[in-house]
Amino acid sequence: MQQKPKGFIPVMLTPFKDSGEVDYDALTQLTEVYLQAGAAGLFANCLSSEMFELTDNEKLQTIKHIVKVANGTVPVVATGTFGGAIPKQADFVKKVSDAGADAVIILAGLIAEENEADDIFNERIHQLLDLTENIPLGFYECPVPYKRLLSPSQLMGFVKTGRVIYHKDTCLDIVQIKEKLKAGAGNPQFGLYDAYMAHAVESLKAGAAGLSCIQGNFFPELIVWLCNNYASESLKTEVDQVQQFLIDHMDVMHNVYPIIAKYWLQKRGLAISTFTRREVGVFSNTIKQQVNSLYQDYDVLQSHLGLSLQV
Repeated sequence: MQQKPKGFIPVMLTPFKDSGEVDYDALTQLTEVYLQAGAAGLFANCLSSEMFELTDNEKLQTIKHIVKVANGTVPVVATGTFGGAIPKQADFVKKVSDAGADAVIILAGLIAEENEADDIFNERIHQLLDLTENIPLGFYECPVPYKRLLSPSQLMGFVKTGRVIYHKDTCLDIVQIKEKLKAGAGNPQFGLYDAYMAHAVESLKAGAAGLSCIQGNFFPELIVWLCNNYASESLKTEVDQVQQFLIDHMDVMHNVYPIIAKYWLQKRGLAISTFTRREVGVFSNTIKQQVNSLYQDYDVLQSHLGLSLQV
């Protein structure tokens, strides 16, 4: 799995029809939006995809569909561990790999209970490694069912096996990010992708392979632009402006997510329903007005940067 030096890996949404069925036509269009924006890869079957609300068959079918649409242009990673005994989790990892995923992602919070020690977690990961042949793996510090963070020393041990090539970090701590980057430095195949946009530029400068954030479900072209230009001295003013924009509007984009992201994509012209299977709250008129205001602010920013809002 080869990645660009700095790249955006979107945490993909799952479009549904108003009836609640997966909308594969919209999924095709959405995948193409990410690719046209310049995504360096795709993270399918993640929390933004409403993975816990999908059946096992839907998980596998959506992964296969995304892989087919991507057609080898970028790597696709997808979650493959959903709790239970490690042999059971290993079996589903194999199914996700067979569906075409370039790397299968482990949910850190479903390997060990919150009150179980790191030694137990580590032992189960090594068991999972043993049971999944040579399938490339990655970690996702998913906040559901609880957020289990990997320490830099844990990550180093796993990366040294040569099997762990991807890490989506949600620690929200740039000091920890830097330590984890040092831990993974010995393997050129390994990439850490930060989810927290408050320190996106600092994370990229510290050596993160890229960004993997929900903001990319609103304006993927902006996150790609930041990955491409974060170190440009000639664009420092614009880079600072983008970083501040992401900070200033972070709270709005987390309201009733992913409904809010699907509404945004509707405004962009995507034929996508706002239907979601997750219970995320009410998409009120107040929130809708906040999104409309954000859309206007982004229109100004993207025009200034020469980006395109077209689907």
